[in-house]
Amino acid sequence: MMKTTLKKNVAKRGFTLIELLVVIVILSILAALIVPKLIRRGDDAKVTKANADLAILSSVLETFRLDMGRYPDTEEGLFVLNEPPPDDENWKGPYTQKIISLDPWKNEYYYEYLEGEDFYILMSFGADGAEGGEDLNEDLYGAGE
Repeated sequence: MMKTTLKKNVAKRGFTLIELLVVIVILSILAALIVPKLIRRGDDAKVTKANADLAILSSVLETFRLDMGRYPDTEEGLFVLNEPPPDDENWKGPYTQKIISLDPWKNEYYYEYLEGEDFYILMSFGADGAEGGEDLNEDLYGAGE
């Protein structure tokens, strides 16, 4: 019995530095194109959430007005939707399951009641938390009456 050994000419081949650099460049280009779109989606979601919160708060303020015959004054603010005002029997709250006081950027929603006009201002100042602005910094408004 004769043993024959077959020698396989197996060449060990790895990636060259150039090939690795090309792959890294391609991945970097893809990341540069995709990541900003994903970040923008998060920003768009915050704007959508703020608009939804403002719509809910406007609706709740209308329910409060039906029960109380008035809107909350500026001093009471939005907190009166969850905590009864002193000495008022018409309050039938809490009007929301949870207190909605912060917008998605962790700034308080702005509420002001204009008594002489029976009108309120309800808004979020947007991402920058300051009045005015464009794009993500744009002010968002709830329905006043």
